[in-house]
Amino acid sequence: MANALVSIQIIPKTKNGEDVIPYVDEAIRVIDASGVKYEVHPLETTMEGELEQLLRIIAEMNEKMIEKGSRNVISQVKILYQPSGIEMNDLTEKYRS
Repeated sequence: MANALVSIQIIPKTKNGEDVIPYVDEAIRVIDASGVKYEVHPLETTMEGELEQLLRIIAEMNEKMIEKGSRNVISQVKILYQPSGIEMNDLTEKYRS
């Protein structure tokens, strides 16, 4: 069982004020390629896994934004660390019917 949930909103500074959505799509591809469980929401994406792995994914997302031409990146991150184990469903199941 995973020991962490991490939500991230990534905000790249684009070269000439271009739309950030293609950049965000690229960041989500980084998450997808990692193989961790994740859910995309309107304002952030939540990942489920081991804390160290999720933090590495965030670093890769930031690096990808720079590779794509961003001058800098703001990453707003929320972390729930629970060594005994945690899953997204533990927090959201009661809202799904």
